[in-house]
Amino acid sequence: MSSGAAGGLNADSSTDRSAQETAMTETTASPAPTVPARGRGLRVALRGVQVLLVLFFAVASALPKLIAHSSAADTFAEMGWGDAGMYAIGVLELTGAVALLVPVLQSAAATALSALMVGAFVVQLTYFDGANAATPLILMVPLLIVARARRGHNEELRRLLRARLRRG
Repeated sequence: MSSGAAGGLNADSSTDRSAQETAMTETTASPAPTVPARGRGLRVALRGVQVLLVLFFAVASALPKLIAHSSAADTFAEMGWGDAGMYAIGVLELTGAVALLVPVLQSAAATALSALMVGAFVVQLTYFDGANAATPLILMVPLLIVARARRGHNEELRRLLRARLRRG
């Protein structure tokens, strides 16, 4: 009797085990759970890149210009752009950095900062014999990645701008 009961348990256990293995195989083989995790990881990585860009443009690039630090002031004086040029570039960089944090403006901000980096590249080549010309090009890579990845917000921005223009 005990052997029959044991045999019955084993049969039920193997049936349950087989069903569990099938269920586990179906859930682990299914691509659905990995896609959201991967997408979430990419979104987190992209947000991290954006935060690094914000910190660079706001703190390392715009701040020295806006407080007229000697390193920035001397550079703009050497180019003949003076304080007005220095402050204008600093304001553009700070504005772009802040806009990188606003969802509807992220793609446009990354594109605008990329254009600013094209100008910085040209300035480095023409005024400074290409001494730091690689820096703007290196910064353009993550900026263009952000611009492309966040391009879905562009339609929302267009819609908001159209509505604003109609009102007033």
